[in-house]
Amino acid sequence: MDAPQYRDFRAALSAVPDPRQRRGRRYPWPLLLTLIAAALVSGQQGMRAIGQWVAEHAAELEPQVGLAPGRVPSAATLRRTVRAVDLAALEAQIAAFVANLPPPPAPPSGTPAPSAPLPWIGLALDGKAVRGANRHGAAVHLVGLVRHDDGRVLGQLAVADKSNEITAAPRLLAGRDLRGTVTTVDALLTQRELAAQIRSQGGHYLMIVKANQPELLAAIRTLFDRPPVPIAADAAETVATCDKGHGRLDLRTLERSAALNAYLPWPGVGQVLRRTCQRVALTTGAISEEVTYGVTSLPAAAVSAAQVEALWRGHWTIENRVHRVRDATWGEDRCQVRGGHAPQALAALRNGVLSLLRALGWTQIADATRHYGASAQRAITLLSSPPVRL
Repeated sequence: MDAPQYRDFRAALSAVPDPRQRRGRRYPWPLLLTLIAAALVSGQQGMRAIGQWVAEHAAELEPQVGLAPGRVPSAATLRRTVRAVDLAALEAQIAAFVANLPPPPAPPSGTPAPSAPLPWIGLALDGKAVRGANRHGAAVHLVGLVRHDDGRVLGQLAVADKSNEITAAPRLLAGRDLRGTVTTVDALLTQRELAAQIRSQGGHYLMIVKANQPELLAAIRTLFDRPPVPIAADAAETVATCDKGHGRLDLRTLERSAALNAYLPWPGVGQVLRRTCQRVALTTGAISEEVTYGVTSLPAAAVSAAQVEALWRGHWTIENRVHRVRDATWGEDRCQVRGGHAPQALAALRNGVLSLLRALGWTQIADATRHYGASAQRAITLLSSPPVRL
């Protein structure tokens, strides 16, 4: 069955089923979810703040969403909404909406074209703890799947109690068509079973290798420390990149080799990697160095070292453009909401709104938050209109 396509974010929320009993319903279920999403994009963090935002903008909201004069949902009503929402349905409808957002805006004229355009879509798979809820014993940990190029969140899943990301990640990827994609993961998710699953679903992987895979790490480290006599089949190649910003100079060198392909018991291995990052503090001259190893299923004949480096760096999209925004700009880790389904529900709504803002061309989400926070009408219009770039 084809995934539903929604013209706007509010329509996607309208498809989330109402868990309440018929008796005593005072407000339509989609209306409550829409008000919460509008308050979130306006910069409100906790349920008390969301309830106050709705109350203080009631006159502006009434014609926009159909509120009856003098009848405004309280903070308690909104709190019960996020506690009781069907998380699977909410995540599914938001994911369906995000999947059909327009492609990333073209870079401004004059922007240099990338030196190594990628024929694959990079997908970053990583977890995030909701620390505000966890401080109260809620133990909320979420795994997300994010596109490298535009930062849109394609899916999110909670880690089950007494489990970890290793069991949640395969469930998040299950059933997805991964053809034309490269899934990047950090060391925790570098697992044989996940590598095999990604390949079986038609995708490629790029995995960071650390001490949790000791045999794999030792083999790769030995190869680069004591390389064999080179032959053409090894496809050995090195690429260096340099970036300056934030008061530092970053020098990165990525080396790759296919010399271990016939020896490593790893699903679909195409080449192994060593990445050396030197960081120079421009004010003090202090130098630090980090060496990291990796493995990828991408065949050496089909990808250059520069393209592999771009995919490696692209993995940090999930941290820099999603997790950091939710924490630093929207205060997720400071939010004390913890009851029922509320922490994940709020995270899912933030993911959907964030993906919408990215599709509209917003690069500074703090600017977008101030823009929509200045007018409740703007926030509701954002959620109720088909995405049209600024």
